[in-house]
Amino acid sequence: MTRVKTKYNRRDFIKSSAIAGGGLMLSFSWLASCKPEKIDILEMPDEWFELNGFLKVGNNGVVSIMSPNPEIGQNVKTSMPMIVAEELDVDWANVLVEQAPLNTDIFSRQLAGGSQSIRQGWDSLRMVGATARQMLKQAAADLWEVPLAEITTSNGVVMHEASGKKAGYGEMANAASQLDVPEEVELKEVKDFKIIGHSQKNVDGPDIVMGKPLFGLDVYREGMLVAMLIHPPAFGMRIKDLNANSAKSMPGIKDVYVMNAYPEDYIKQWSDITAFNEMVVIVGETTWQVMQAKKAVRVTWEEQGEFVDYFESGSSPDGKYPVTYPGALESTAAHKKDLASLGEKLAEEVRKDGDPEVAFRNADQIIERSYSAPFLAHNCMEPMNFFADVQDDYAELVGPIQTPEYMEKSASARLGLPLEKIDIKMTRMGGGFGRRLYGHFLVEAAAISQKMKSPVKLVYSREDDMTFGTYRPAYYATYRAALDENKQLIGFQVRAGGIPSGPLFANRFPAGAIDNYLAESWSVDSNVTTGAFRAPRSNFIAGAEQSFLDELAEAMGKDPFDLRLELLDRAKTDPVGKPEENDYDPERYAGVLQLAREKSGWDKPENSDKSRGVSAYYCHNSYVANVLDLVLEDGQARVDRVCCAVDCGIVVNPDAAVNMVEGGTVDGIGHAMYSGLSFREGKPDQKNFDTYRLIRHAEAPKSIDVHFVESEIKPTGLGEPPFPPIMGALANALYRLNGKRVYHQPFVSDGQILG
Repeated sequence: MTRVKTKYNRRDFIKSSAIAGGGLMLSFSWLASCKPEKIDILEMPDEWFELNGFLKVGNNGVVSIMSPNPEIGQNVKTSMPMIVAEELDVDWANVLVEQAPLNTDIFSRQLAGGSQSIRQGWDSLRMVGATARQMLKQAAADLWEVPLAEITTSNGVVMHEASGKKAGYGEMANAASQLDVPEEVELKEVKDFKIIGHSQKNVDGPDIVMGKPLFGLDVYREGMLVAMLIHPPAFGMRIKDLNANSAKSMPGIKDVYVMNAYPEDYIKQWSDITAFNEMVVIVGETTWQVMQAKKAVRVTWEEQGEFVDYFESGSSPDGKYPVTYPGALESTAAHKKDLASLGEKLAEEVRKDGDPEVAFRNADQIIERSYSAPFLAHNCMEPMNFFADVQDDYAELVGPIQTPEYMEKSASARLGLPLEKIDIKMTRMGGGFGRRLYGHFLVEAAAISQKMKSPVKLVYSREDDMTFGTYRPAYYATYRAALDENKQLIGFQVRAGGIPSGPLFANRFPAGAIDNYLAESWSVDSNVTTGAFRAPRSNFIAGAEQSFLDELAEAMGKDPFDLRLELLDRAKTDPVGKPEENDYDPERYAGVLQLAREKSGWDKPENSDKSRGVSAYYCHNSYVANVLDLVLEDGQARVDRVCCAVDCGIVVNPDAAVNMVEGGTVDGIGHAMYSGLSFREGKPDQKNFDTYRLIRHAEAPKSIDVHFVESEIKPTGLGEPPFPPIMGALANALYRLNGKRVYHQPFVSDGQILG
């Protein structure tokens, strides 16, 4: 076993015994000191603890484990408690899982983003389970007057083999709660895991199937009002005049007014991004009444012109820095016209190895290709919403948010209440993909409730949601490769940028594998608000890079697997530049490529005539390789099979992990094929699913094979890594299907392949 220091004092690690019936509770600041199913109806203990804790052991042996992070479908509400239960050595059938509320005194990084929940929580989650097990063992050793070393545990039972004594955890809970926290505990060896690595059903699964109220839109309180918003129809516009007389007189309508979500002197966090600060608010008794009144509101709009927002800064004397947004009413047609030339004018060198200028000057052949992708809307199944009940000295906020800790600070500042008076409760989310990292809708709901002096649920319509901003940026990248007379690669350049930010990762593959390498980045200011979108930046640059590598392999007369593996071997055995600057492990990268090659049967003669595409990419600390097969059905390209190889370290919950890979694969194919958001004079052209194309059931792959690299490395990211590389595999397969290269997303329009 691995022995680790607990490193917690009594302030960090709280132990409480049950008031009646007995029990043990453990809670602690779970990142303070750490390095970076079928469940039968259980008989409940006589009394549960009602404090904010991490782990509860009832007097009958039932264990309740808090899941601290927001649940957006990535299944952390199951997998995080699995890690605790593993080290506690309890029978999973006797475990109940609760969604923890926001509590920064007990938990840290209560955030869903960056595919970091399991990676960041791994050590500390194991420690809390192991610490509880150790204290239960010590209680048994004291009671039976035997050495601690002779006490063992299994499935929620403490045992002393020599005397034949045994007891359930519930029998030891009270005694354990009186003990001091041990200074160090032993963690299980990976080979001894009984829960981790074994599939467990989603703990919310039965409730989801039965339609129980788990989501933000399900929140209901007696006397609750409903609010909706009207925001400007175009980025770069604002309210000039409001006529709400007709709307105010409609049945059930309580008020119609203009609201500033954030006051002018408000200093925003990064999570406070909002496209439209000034909006019309309609408040009424029911959703239908508010929707009808919204149609009766008459608003006159005007161009806003250049404007400034203030965000937090650790360097300025007043703690803020200004961000200036242009005032133009932007159009996609103008964006497309300017992207290539702007890249040449604005590009700034980010990394340079060797002398790429000389390599290109002396090249026998230069291959140059450009790739682009449009703005994308997140389009979560559940539109933005939040419940707020703001009173004079207290605010209860309930809803779907990926960043509750950040938004607690925002709500405190906006409402003028201290942090300890803000109570944020997390509901399950009907999708996030980065959109719910930015919680302006929480602040809006809170401000409305404060003004109305009533509990309020703010609800966005699909049109509100899709036209409100915080999109994936629009991107453009140009790749160049220099070949000598023997068709050997002697130079490589990538120039990547976007509106309003670029997608470049200068130190990712193939950086470090080519003697003469140049990476340049650029961006263009815009008043169209953008933010994180599943696998930020990687979601475009992976597809562009992997498409270009395939075209390069063809020009060099190489198998696409062979070219990638040769470059990775160079990065491993004789890296260019400073190896420590490369943010990927070439051996693990090559490992997923080799696994995908094997499992897909890439080299088998019977597969040689298939329309197949390969790609591989590293992001969020994990590696994914794909082989995608296309077929023609009724003259249309259809994805037949995808073979995925994944290295994400230890897989906590295999079924859930497969689900994430499958979901990311389908999502990536859909966005590459169909999705895009365009603008005319600042107005989004797409406002609902009749014009914004998403993948349909019949267009999903017929089969997705997922293969994980066996590993004892600590878990890394999995929610995002499967998403980016599939786009390159799709583009490469399309070329093999019809002989046309695709360079600009979306690849398909009205069912026709675009060359």
